[in-house]
Amino acid sequence: MSGPLSGIRVVDLTSVAMGPYATQILGDMGADVVKIESREGDAFRHAAPHKNLGMGAAFLNLNRNKRSVVLDLKNAEDHGILLDLIETADVFVSNVRPGSLRKLELDYDTLQKSNSRLIYCGAYGFSESGPYAGRPAFDDIVQSMSGLAFLQGGNGVEEPRYVNTIVADKTAGLTVAYSIAMALYERERSGVGQAIEVPMFETLVSFALVEHLGGETFKPAIGPMGYSRVLSKHRRPYRTLDGYISLMPYTDSQWKRFFILAGCPDHADDPRFSTLAGRSKNIDSLYDLLAGLVSRQTTEEWSARMSGADIPMAPVLSPAQLLEDEHLNATSYFRTDEHPTEGKLRTVGIPTAFSRTPGAIRSLAPLLGEHTAEVISEINLRRATKSRAGSN
Repeated sequence: MSGPLSGIRVVDLTSVAMGPYATQILGDMGADVVKIESREGDAFRHAAPHKNLGMGAAFLNLNRNKRSVVLDLKNAEDHGILLDLIETADVFVSNVRPGSLRKLELDYDTLQKSNSRLIYCGAYGFSESGPYAGRPAFDDIVQSMSGLAFLQGGNGVEEPRYVNTIVADKTAGLTVAYSIAMALYERERSGVGQAIEVPMFETLVSFALVEHLGGETFKPAIGPMGYSRVLSKHRRPYRTLDGYISLMPYTDSQWKRFFILAGCPDHADDPRFSTLAGRSKNIDSLYDLLAGLVSRQTTEEWSARMSGADIPMAPVLSPAQLLEDEHLNATSYFRTDEHPTEGKLRTVGIPTAFSRTPGAIRSLAPLLGEHTAEVISEINLRRATKSRAGSN
């Protein structure tokens, strides 16, 4: 056994991305994650591309280090198996709407009666304490409602658009993972569990407004919302003579060195650009100037100029180029594993490193119901043991 969560059991009643991303992190860190699925399975099992039906790429990348158990929760026997399983669990996490969980007697108030140490995490679209409670929510919906899609459109200058990744699902998933870890830590001191609510909407509003609350941080407001540097229409990867680079002098000294290396030292003393306050007020002009300067040389020439100058610069890499990245390969970030039905799979590594209790990829994503018999056998053994103890 390895990982800081070794010995922790998680009953996982989640599907698609937000919940599975969170529980995979817990599984990577050593937890025994028991994934409860319907007979149809997690919807992401069927997302292309795939070699075999029910084992889509996104599902494979979100469900390693888990055991799959198929249960029909409307069936009394299967429902009883789940209740017995939760009695043995440290954590129960679900993205099923709270109303549906209450009908199934899977709400926190009911479950904590038989397991007072249970950490119960509800991960869904909107807080139960507001008027949006119970509304369906998917990544695109939450990106739109949280202000993120508006900001991606240049603060309304252009049409709103989505971030090209399921950022709402994954940000909320990370929040689920760290919230559960903190609750487990608190339980070690108090001895009792608690309920956690992680709503996607509120989580993404917090995520978006850290910098973009802007002048509305103060009451009364001292300016508009939005962080001007990030929202500048000229903030983007800059075109060189033969490609694109990301170039970001930030401190006063970095900008001064950049202007000297770029062959225009006069700009280094320009009051519009020589201080952070000046740059903040003239960010569009500054980034427009930067774009013009970068376009005059090749990517290799800029790399040579910036080498050793302590000025942040990087090429723009495609996802395909990441597979050949020297740093990721040197750290063995990508690995190849043999799946029993899907053959050789490229696996994304665990990004965090623990010196004494490292996480590990112990198993790849399971087949639908692969561990049903195994887990039911464990439950039956526990029932038998309790029965014998009760008769003595």
